Amino acid sequence: MKTIPETVLKAWDEHREGFCILTTATPEGIPNAIYVGIVGRCKDGFFIANNYFNKTKANLEANPHASLLFITEERKAYQLKGKISFHTEGSVYEAMKAINPDKYPGHSAALLTVESIYSGAEKLM
Repeated sequence: MKTIPETVLKAWDEHREGFCILTTATPEGIPNAIYVGIVGRCKDGFFIANNYFNKTKANLEANPHASLLFITEERKAYQLKGKISFHTEGSVYEAMKAINPDKYPGHSAALLTVESIYSGAEKLM
C-alpha cells in the first residue's frame, strides 16, 4: 500500500463527518454509488462493512476498482481510489466486526487498498 499523506489521515481520524459514499461500476461501466456508514481505517487501507452489498458486491467481483468519498466538518472532500478485496476472517474482518452494530450482519469487510487520493481536482497521492 502507498503511504497515505498525514493530512488525509488526520482529516479521516479527527474531522470526518457523516456517511461516506462508495462508488463502483457494473461490468458495462454503469456507475453505482451508495452511502456507507460502517467504515474504518486499518494498516492495510480503509474498510467498509458489507451488510447489504448485493449489487455493490456483484459489481466489485466483476471489477474491483472503487472510490470512497468522505467529507470533513470544514466541508473539504477527499476521494480515495483503489481496489476492493473482501475479507471474512483475519484482522481486517475483526476490525470491521468491532465497529459493526450487532443488528447488522457484517457478512464481510470490503478493504479498499488505496492507489490514489484526490481533494477536489488536486491529486494528493
